[in-house]
Amino acid sequence: MKRYTTNGPKPFLKWVGGKTQLLPALEARLPFGFFRSVRVYAEPFVGGGAFLFRLLGMGMRPERVIINDSNRDLANAYRAVRDHAEDLVAELDALQSAYRAQADEAARKEFFLRIRSEYNQGSAERDSALVRRTTRLLFLNRTCFNGLYRVNARGKFNVPFGRYVQPRICDAETIRADAAALAGTEILDGDYADALAEAGHGWFVYLDPPYRPLSRTSSFCDYTQGGFDDNEQRRLAAVCRELDARGARWLLSNSDPKGTDPNDSFFEDLYAGFDIRGVRASRMLNADPTKRGKLGELLISNYSEGGLL
Repeated sequence: MKRYTTNGPKPFLKWVGGKTQLLPALEARLPFGFFRSVRVYAEPFVGGGAFLFRLLGMGMRPERVIINDSNRDLANAYRAVRDHAEDLVAELDALQSAYRAQADEAARKEFFLRIRSEYNQGSAERDSALVRRTTRLLFLNRTCFNGLYRVNARGKFNVPFGRYVQPRICDAETIRADAAALAGTEILDGDYADALAEAGHGWFVYLDPPYRPLSRTSSFCDYTQGGFDDNEQRRLAAVCRELDARGARWLLSNSDPKGTDPNDSFFEDLYAGFDIRGVRASRMLNADPTKRGKLGELLISNYSEGGLL
């Protein structure tokens, strides 16, 4: 089995809730025989894709790989990387050169605001527009404050300027490695339940939904219009029970509410009968720097054994 290396595929953009810090715990919770037995791998909340790229870098080659995200611009970014890597690299390189050529911080901020405005007014209906829009998304991801992706109630990207002098906007090596890894991947941009409509025996599903907020302010980093409230968490749990009934294996990550309220048994009640384990992971993306660091999270699965072999 090919082992993951730092030169292999990895997330091509920073994403709120990214799982890089949680990867060792996720790997340890893969079911025994995972690489030999998985026929279809699915991530219906792909986000930054840290776990996806780690598994592809380790040699996961099932018959099908299905990823989905309700954020259409993010799904289109995956399509652009998969299908138009060289065009994307060329446009990013040009944008990087133009940004770095700005005379001072005021000029860089004006450049950033112009690209942000262009991004908020655009759409991606054709391949050429898809690549152009993805370059703007990646540019904003590298130059905005703290690498956040957040939209307002009207669906407009509203993260402020990040004041970086020489950001790496064009990471050609990562884009090319990811393009090779994503070849043949099915990329969807609808509801997560629709992406799992065919799931059954031979499927492994990793579910990384928007986490249940641990406080009133911890949903600062919303990346889609609307929200994912407790009713949505309940709907997801019902989907997980349906997956279990159809013979699919699944692993789900979410916040651990007992970290702030020892009496909050929301997930224990919701996933009663399944395997629930607490882990700790570093979180660096937060509006309040005092809330960054090690946070409690839950890994929930419909199997109890774990191991990479």
